[in-house]
Amino acid sequence: MTWNWQKDSWPEFGYDRKILAPYEARFLKESGLFLGAYKHITEDEKQALIIDMISDEALKTSEIEGEFLNRDSIQSSIRKQFGLQQDQYHSGPAEQGIAEMMVDLYQHYDAPLTHEMLHRWHVMLMRGNHNIRTVGDYRKHIEPMQIVSGYLNRPKIHFEAPPSEDMHQEMDKFIQWFNGSKEHPAITRAGLTHLYFVCIHPFEDGNGRIARALTEKALAQAGGAPSLIALSQTIEAKRTNYYKALEDNNKELEITNWLEYLAETILEAQKHSVQLLDFIIAKIRMLDRLKGHLNARQEKAILRLFKAGTRGFEGGLNADKYMRITGAPRATATRDLAGLVKKDALTKTGQLKGTRYWLNI
Repeated sequence: MTWNWQKDSWPEFGYDRKILAPYEARFLKESGLFLGAYKHITEDEKQALIIDMISDEALKTSEIEGEFLNRDSIQSSIRKQFGLQQDQYHSGPAEQGIAEMMVDLYQHYDAPLTHEMLHRWHVMLMRGNHNIRTVGDYRKHIEPMQIVSGYLNRPKIHFEAPPSEDMHQEMDKFIQWFNGSKEHPAITRAGLTHLYFVCIHPFEDGNGRIARALTEKALAQAGGAPSLIALSQTIEAKRTNYYKALEDNNKELEITNWLEYLAETILEAQKHSVQLLDFIIAKIRMLDRLKGHLNARQEKAILRLFKAGTRGFEGGLNADKYMRITGAPRATATRDLAGLVKKDALTKTGQLKGTRYWLNI
């Protein structure tokens, strides 16, 4: 098996610019729409949006690698990184580490890429991980760096990266390329960055998470502002497709289909970000409209529904959930919910035990 990095022309990737052009145009158009809507929310709401999106990205980029972290713990760490008031939630080392890396990415998106930055990110990601021999530096082990699956006696090798002894040379070239590649269109540069880095696979662990961070760094630099795009959330929802696209493009240097895959993923992620922003704007308008017209229980329930995000509660809100949220007895819960429907805060579906309530946005 010959891998792409073993080709004589490595790392000169080839792709069809004409196929990618419509994706690039859509990305620029949607970016403008997002920024236009973003201007219409308050600074407090912008801060809430930033924290929510960074939290979700931190959570999902970890889940892609099979690491399931606590969202509240991540969010608490992110608030701490931004110097905001914290709750009393204790954050574990893994949550602290991914939070620090994501905030560092957000705050220093336009800084040139350096070995030191990548090493710093790796230290953050490996916090609490005692199984890695080399932390904060490129891998040094003699044995091949392979991506494998299957049984131990019959492993399937999906990819083998360049040997450890070549890491500093490979990463010198990568960093020089990244810092000098801003002339590429946004999605193209992001896709090249992601695949190029993953194929070098410079660290013992954490390569996927750092590759996705670098992808967002490339998109942020193209837009001239920190990236607020639900990239990892979108990838995680169809994780199998992501790994297949990577595997399909690690043997040759012609990578048009990889760039098409990532372009579609980025546009879908962008759409999700716009939906989240629309959701926040709808929240602001609803709370302004209902100000002074809700009792304390109703307000608590509405805020809890908004906290659940665009997907809301699984199965919708019912009287039992309302009672658990507010502590109200059943008769009061039924009356409160009817009042929220009358005020156009909620819509109602179903009957009797099947009755469910949904935010009216």
